[in-house]
Amino acid sequence: MGNTYLLLKSIHIFGVILLMGNIIVTAWWKFMADKTKEPNVIAFAQRQVILTDFVFTAPGALMAIMAGDTMAYHFMENTWDIQWLTWGRCLFIASGIIWITILIPTQIKQSRMARNFAITQSIPDEYWQLSQRWNIFGALAVALPLINIYWMVFKPI
Repeated sequence: MGNTYLLLKSIHIFGVILLMGNIIVTAWWKFMADKTKEPNVIAFAQRQVILTDFVFTAPGALMAIMAGDTMAYHFMENTWDIQWLTWGRCLFIASGIIWITILIPTQIKQSRMARNFAITQSIPDEYWQLSQRWNIFGALAVALPLINIYWMVFKPI
């Protein structure tokens, strides 16, 4: 295994730190901004949600996937027969599907709305409905990779 494995493992862990750190902190900041009910604060936070996904979440996910799969395919055999690895992959894929199909489109729509209500100083009801959807599916999309950490660390099966 040697240095290549340790380098890949370091990249994988760094990617997970970027990914998990950003999705947890972003959820907190968005939740707290929404709580103020201040259009300018919410508009600023909404822009940051989009920006940090591009700067931290996406690169973190790519690093975790690329380094993780490279380790699996180079240092293991029949990786889809290893239950802890399969569970980890499936949880990661499920979280990604939630992000791609629900959370990112919701964020984009909210961000576009936020540009307008930062000017009008009026937050439409639709924004709050979208926020509720983002909170529910966001919590699920965060919980899945947290469970994934258990599978990756303890390798129970």
